[in-house]
Amino acid sequence: MQLLTPGLGLIVWTLLAFLVVFFVLKKFAWPAIISGLGEREKTIADSLASAEKIKAEMAQMKSEHEALLAQAREERASLIKDARHASDKMIADAKEKAKTEYDKILADAQTAIELQKNAVLTELKNNVGKLVIEVAEKVLRKELSDKQKQENYIKQLTDEVKLN
Repeated sequence: MQLLTPGLGLIVWTLLAFLVVFFVLKKFAWPAIISGLGEREKTIADSLASAEKIKAEMAQMKSEHEALLAQAREERASLIKDARHASDKMIADAKEKAKTEYDKILADAQTAIELQKNAVLTELKNNVGKLVIEVAEKVLRKELSDKQKQENYIKQLTDEVKLN
């Protein structure tokens, strides 16, 4: 039971040792501990203020980023629209040019066909004329192989010419 109820001397010496340690700590350790805690509290407060400032800057940067993204999307849409418009215009111009070329080629072909047709008709007329002359010559040679028939035919022609 002695452990549970200490003696009066032990209590006094324990109290005296506690008070000595308490005053030594109060004189030397507590000011350092208090100043360390104050510095730590100030550092934490500064860190919190800095974190709030950074958080505000991040929010501002995020809003600026979103605004830039929106602007970039608008520019992209505008560029795509312009590109589509340009490509549609190029296609329309190409179609128009192709149609013009087609019309020109068609007109040239029709002109060439007409010229070929006229050339063929002229050649055909010339050939028919030559053929008629050859046939008439052969017929006249056969008919006028006799001298008397020739004279009668010439006389007949001169009579016809005089009448006209």
